[in-house]
Amino acid sequence: MSLFQIDAGREWRGGQRQALFLARELRKSGWPFTFVVQPDSPLHEKAAAEDLPVLPLRIKSETHVWAALRLARAMRRADCRLAHFHDAHSVAVGGLACDRAKVPIRVISRRVDFPLKRNAFSRRKYSRNIDAIIAISQGVKDVLIKGGIEPGRIDVVPSGIDFSPFEGVTERDFLRKELGFAPDDYLVGIVAALEDHKGHRYLLDAARILKDRAPKIKFVIVGKGSLEMDLDQQARDLGLTDLVFFLGFRDDVPRILASLDLFVMSSHLEGLGTSLLDAMASRLPIVATQVGGIPEVVLHEETGLLVAPRNPEALARAILKLYQDPILARSLGERGYEVVHEKFSAEAMARRIIAVYEGIAARKRVELRG
Repeated sequence: MSLFQIDAGREWRGGQRQALFLARELRKSGWPFTFVVQPDSPLHEKAAAEDLPVLPLRIKSETHVWAALRLARAMRRADCRLAHFHDAHSVAVGGLACDRAKVPIRVISRRVDFPLKRNAFSRRKYSRNIDAIIAISQGVKDVLIKGGIEPGRIDVVPSGIDFSPFEGVTERDFLRKELGFAPDDYLVGIVAALEDHKGHRYLLDAARILKDRAPKIKFVIVGKGSLEMDLDQQARDLGLTDLVFFLGFRDDVPRILASLDLFVMSSHLEGLGTSLLDAMASRLPIVATQVGGIPEVVLHEETGLLVAPRNPEALARAILKLYQDPILARSLGERGYEVVHEKFSAEAMARRIIAVYEGIAARKRVELRG
């Protein structure tokens, strides 16, 4: 018998990283499972490198029938008892496969707080034969409830991270060397996909405000996305080419975070924001927007400062406050480090998800382990 973990993502974002962390913990705990991933994706490469039990399956869309048929055959062969879907495409295709393979338990992870679309297909994905939806924050759960999902089928399990990549970093001036920053430059960074809901354009507006008030503050933007050219043009139009640095996608995020003085999250929609957890593990003070699940991670004036979304002036004021008060900034960073280790480890995340599995299995009288 086997559990199927299914992620159809082609990119490397927070959702794929969480799926990988869960797969690692399942293996450590001796659970039999199959990890279904997109062929040649970053998740496929990382999972294969760790010798996890991978099944590469190309899922082209939410209506990819051939992928559903192939997945159903694999589920029958492995005697699949539980399927956990980690993204939207896997929910739709995996649901069809589960129907054919008669998989008794189905679980969805939901990581974003976008409103649940009010159409029959979307509602059906989140309700038909789904035993549990794992929301990464109370904010995401609230959105699901507003979308018509029964509260009793939603379990809140915060994301977790692996702390080891951050603990092994010793070099603190890596970015200063790479980009030629002066010793007294103050480095503010964000790690996020360059998409509208991440609010980069408001951060660039805040940078323009700070250019006159504190020109030693520099902004480091890590990530790729559909707004890459638009944001680059906005920075040029605002005269920020000497203050804002776009680094694109990077696989050395722990080393970049270790070089920063402050981390910022400017989203106007956000499920939780796993990059915030990375920043806290790096002892960075945080300025973030008060949306979605962010206030469940960033405690105002305890681990960071929260501001209203879509408000460049508020972002600028909070950044300037920590720039001018290094003692407060250091205190927020140290407390954040304590909180992330207390509440947001990958091990804790996996234990809580496994507890959800076991609770459903007991209720439905399904044996998950031979």
